[in-house]
Amino acid sequence: MSGSTPTAVADDRTAVPAGPVPRRVRPPRWLDLRLVLGVLLVLGSVLIGARVVTAADATVPVWSAAGDLAAGTVLQADDLVAVPVRLDDVAGGYLSTSTDPAGQVLGRAVLAGELVPRSALDPASEQVQLALPVQAGYAPPALARGQVIDVYAVADPAAGATDVSGEVSLVLGGATVQAVSGRGEGVLSTSTTTIQVVVGLAADQVPDVLGAVGGRALVVVVRDSADGAGSSATVPTAGPSTAPSTSAGPTG
Repeated sequence: MSGSTPTAVADDRTAVPAGPVPRRVRPPRWLDLRLVLGVLLVLGSVLIGARVVTAADATVPVWSAAGDLAAGTVLQADDLVAVPVRLDDVAGGYLSTSTDPAGQVLGRAVLAGELVPRSALDPASEQVQLALPVQAGYAPPALARGQVIDVYAVADPAAGATDVSGEVSLVLGGATVQAVSGRGEGVLSTSTTTIQVVVGLAADQVPDVLGAVGGRALVVVVRDSADGAGSSATVPTAGPSTAPSTSAGPTG
């Protein structure tokens, strides 16, 4: 009977088992498809975010009315303020701040805070400005540029009239105030101070207005809204009429 020798058994116990065969590690590839796709996704997200932020802040400066301006107002620099707004495709319909509208005439009323559309300008206007002397007490204290007024002639010696017939008639209706000058302040202001109320009207209306005054004093009545005027004032052709229900007497 054969058996294992002690030496063979010892060799089997001390023998080291064979390990796995090592594989060669390949160097990393910088053009790995997953890496490229990840970089492209990040860049796309950044570009889209930048476009969204830019579009949200795409404002343009345009002119807005600083106060109520009636039709027929000859625009001045103080009448307008620049405001940044987002108008997208309709920006061309409004007056950009790169345009200077000073000296142009409004063909319709523009209210305070309203953006001034290009269509509101009246390029064919042939208005002239007429200064009317009015005693301060016969014009509202808050009379200001851009308001719509009616002007009445009254035969009142207390207002400086040379006509004492007592007649009252409308000589100019729906006129736009272009300027008010000569008004004093404080203790120097009295109801007998003569101010100049400059109105805009067509040149051919001037003789009729001056003829309708006929030596009488003038009283100014302000309409409630700037929307109440057309592009030009009207000169009544009817005879004398009674005074309107609106108070037109001395205010000072």
